[in-house]
Amino acid sequence: MPYATPAPVTTRQPTQIRRLLQERLDTLARAHQVPGAQLALHTGGVTYAVHTGVADAATEEPVGSGTAVPLGSVTKVYTAAVVMLLVADGDVSLTDPVGTYVPELARLPRTTVRQLLSHTAGLPTGPDSDDAAALTPARYLSGHATATVCPPGSGFSYSNAGYVAAGRLIEEVTGMSWQEAVRAFLLEPLGTAPAFLTDAVPARPVARGHSANALTGRVRPVQQTLAPVEAPAGALLASALDLVALGRVLTGEGPRTVLTEEDAAEMRRPVPGAHPGVLADAWGLGLALFQDGGRQWCGHDGNAQGTSCFLRAEPDGGDVVAFTSNANSGTALWHELADDLDRIAGVRVPPAPGPRDGAPVRALPQCAGTYRNGTVDYRVTADEQGSLALSVNGDSPAPLVCHPDLSCDLVDPATGRRVPGGRFLRDPDTGAIDRLQISGRMARRTDIG
Repeated sequence: MPYATPAPVTTRQPTQIRRLLQERLDTLARAHQVPGAQLALHTGGVTYAVHTGVADAATEEPVGSGTAVPLGSVTKVYTAAVVMLLVADGDVSLTDPVGTYVPELARLPRTTVRQLLSHTAGLPTGPDSDDAAALTPARYLSGHATATVCPPGSGFSYSNAGYVAAGRLIEEVTGMSWQEAVRAFLLEPLGTAPAFLTDAVPARPVARGHSANALTGRVRPVQQTLAPVEAPAGALLASALDLVALGRVLTGEGPRTVLTEEDAAEMRRPVPGAHPGVLADAWGLGLALFQDGGRQWCGHDGNAQGTSCFLRAEPDGGDVVAFTSNANSGTALWHELADDLDRIAGVRVPPAPGPRDGAPVRALPQCAGTYRNGTVDYRVTADEQGSLALSVNGDSPAPLVCHPDLSCDLVDPATGRRVPGGRFLRDPDTGAIDRLQISGRMARRTDIG
């Protein structure tokens, strides 16, 4: 986002930085129809925390610094950190076959714990939460995690099923439920009051997710639908300050009783074969890795029903940025706010990927076909001019704009806005297009050879 170069941020006092952060968060929340949001920033040894709005548009209960927001997939960072604690204690090895600890995956002897945590195990994404609502971890994994979309270690495919397996590993090794283990080993040592989507009566104030409609201006509360079995992949609630506490551990600054500096560095180390496409530049153990010049940031994005949350941490400088929001429009707010942090506080967060520059390639009919990841079918069609469109499980198709390197942007049919979508991949032996990586998920072509 363009803006005039300000006075050097080093001349600003903490009170001025906090005031500017508060003003910007207030303004952007109104502009993006976000009922409530939190921003926490740790830089230069100082932690700034600001919040705005309401936790529930129906009750108008205000957001506070301690309000817990459904984190969605940011939960995976906590799950991976618990596995790393088991590794540090010698109870688990990253090179062990997952089937050593998860009986349902014993049929995948080449799949390691390291691959599980880095989404390089080749596991499918998993079924819809509605279809998984009544499943136990054993039934979930037996039915949805034994047929791989690519050989383990050969590629990246983002997988909730992989983190159901990670949660199952934690339970088998510790003899505790995933909730009990993450509470005892991670949340309580970090000073984070535990909160889960499965809590009948939350022990702390929580935010409700919302759907914001830019055309009508309507904002309405929505219900969380995550299946209980998927808890290790997305059931935690936390505040932005809680996420900063986790981020400081990931940079090596947190309590050594949680993760040592060496264990945190292991989580941040890029895993071979983990090429996440539009999600990040690389992937570690439970962590997306982002390169910005000579600095490598780590973190994760999370979207639950009607919430958007983000964590970024940079180990060399010790900067940590955490953002939570209780609306589906919070992602756009985050991207705009992240762009402003350099101007306000001298913290440059890696920018979100944008559409590719250069002229797109229209005539790629060889990409048309059906691609499958578990129970998800991606149907790519080509019209007479060779323009492509993508439909997921029979939904309305969205136009695809392709580039010479076979990367592609998705086009929002309503606005015409392009966003990075993914890429088509060729069989290394035949050269035929046989895979589609879309939003980090790998799908194998079913109508070829």
